[in-house]
Amino acid sequence: MSLHLGKRGQAAIVGLSLLSLALAACSGGGSDDTQGKPLPTITGNPPVTLNVFAPQSADWNLATNDFTQAVKQKFNITIKWQTTTFDGGPAKEKRQISLASGDYPDLYLLIPWVDQFSQADLLKLSNQGVVVPLNQLIDQYAPNIKKGLDTSPGYKEMATAPDGKIYGMPQWVDCFHCSYQDKLWMNSAWLKKLGLEQPKTTEDMRKVLQAFKTQDPNGNGKADEIPLSADVRDVLIPYFMNAFIYDPQGTSGNNNSTLVLKDGKVDLQANKDGWREGLRYMNSLYKEGLIDKGAFTQNPDALSQQGNHAGSVILGSATVLHPGEFVTTGSPDGRDKQYDAVPPLTGPEGANYTGYNFPSVPGATFVLTNKATPEKQIAAIKLLDYIFTDAGQINGQFGTEGKTWTKPGTADVALDKSLKPIFKQIPQKVGAKPPNSGWGALAQYNNTATFRSSEAISTDLYSQAGYERRLFEATKLYAGHEDKAQIYPFWKVWIDPTLATEVSTLQTNIENYTQQNALQFITGSKNLDSDWDAYVKGLDGLGLKRYLEIQQAAYDKVPNK
Repeated sequence: MSLHLGKRGQAAIVGLSLLSLALAACSGGGSDDTQGKPLPTITGNPPVTLNVFAPQSADWNLATNDFTQAVKQKFNITIKWQTTTFDGGPAKEKRQISLASGDYPDLYLLIPWVDQFSQADLLKLSNQGVVVPLNQLIDQYAPNIKKGLDTSPGYKEMATAPDGKIYGMPQWVDCFHCSYQDKLWMNSAWLKKLGLEQPKTTEDMRKVLQAFKTQDPNGNGKADEIPLSADVRDVLIPYFMNAFIYDPQGTSGNNNSTLVLKDGKVDLQANKDGWREGLRYMNSLYKEGLIDKGAFTQNPDALSQQGNHAGSVILGSATVLHPGEFVTTGSPDGRDKQYDAVPPLTGPEGANYTGYNFPSVPGATFVLTNKATPEKQIAAIKLLDYIFTDAGQINGQFGTEGKTWTKPGTADVALDKSLKPIFKQIPQKVGAKPPNSGWGALAQYNNTATFRSSEAISTDLYSQAGYERRLFEATKLYAGHEDKAQIYPFWKVWIDPTLATEVSTLQTNIENYTQQNALQFITGSKNLDSDWDAYVKGLDGLGLKRYLEIQQAAYDKVPNK
């Protein structure tokens, strides 16, 4: 499943200010001082106490968690937890305050969609000697991490700073269905009742939505159908825009950039003619009442209320990563089984793209600080190295065998049918107290496509047990429609930390302006003919040229393009 990062609060800005003050006051040896010294040779697992900062779900108690106890038994590590919430803004603020106070832990263990260190954070903190490079630790004590990096080139590129150092480990989550976010799920029962096929072109889509609106597909005699909806997180624009111009944005709120590559040059899509034509098409759907008026402003809960509407089914389609975003899986009336993915549409000029989102987030979630002694560093890297094995990953994410997972039986089938299944999750009873068995996403590091595809999943696509297979199969409809030549490899690009604040401001302003104007053009409060030139000039006024220059300079430094 995909999890989503909420908006940051103003408190995080305060945290940034505090952090900058603290870094200016930092003293002591830099990370390069320790990096050149040989690490001690430690055999066995002598007792170590690690101070660890981590987000803690309301469903967990990390201190009493099964995997925490297993770590103590296996590695002789006692963990003293400093926890924060799963709310991104407060979590980031608390992390930054811990750094600013100087009372920071030995290890930060984070989750990308809650909070993590950015690449700029890592470079700044490494210059101040606060974070410990992991290269020697990995070379001497972490063969599984080394193998994981060597066998996943994208992972190694993302983890390695321009100076060749690894200042923290990012998570590698090669989720196939998450990488193709720009999906549309449509009610196939309605199509069947109306004698229609899934739309293949933008004009087919218009006709289907018109039929949903006017021909009473739910059969209740009321004009209460919503042909198409979305929400502020599961946005509508990318799926439709890709029938006009390649749009790299994701629909799950974690990629609002329209940066692309064109013959090695960084460019923006949101000021191009194809972008305008995509907005024009969506404006025409909106004017016909085929797009729900709340699609651009409602929260995910409101979309879910539409999908789970009591009585008749009223929602025809929605642009979400998976149908569980808007309808409860296992619904008593079976409505969740009615929705199927519609492949990318073909536009009037033949465009037939889908966006591709790199499966992992650059930065780092495992970060050792200079508070950790060499003995603590070695213990921590051994723990992470264990999590890089299949056994460590299964136990780390899910917990205790027999409680939350089991070995597959002879009749079980892996998600990828060509693979042998290696584990099977045990369904938890609805309403039961969470088992507090594994660390969940805190232990999600070497989450390769092969590992994910080796989970035993039911072959019944429309059962709850077969849900992941349903998403896996649906995503095959989208894979290959991305324009690989235009994908901007942001995961390889490390911005100069002295420019990080400037880039962040430019990016935020440009992306917010693009989104706000797209909404105004679609809903008709701005005119795509008379107001377009002013919109394009507005992008220039926000520093688009400077933003592209900085991105280009950083991209030009990327090795192995």
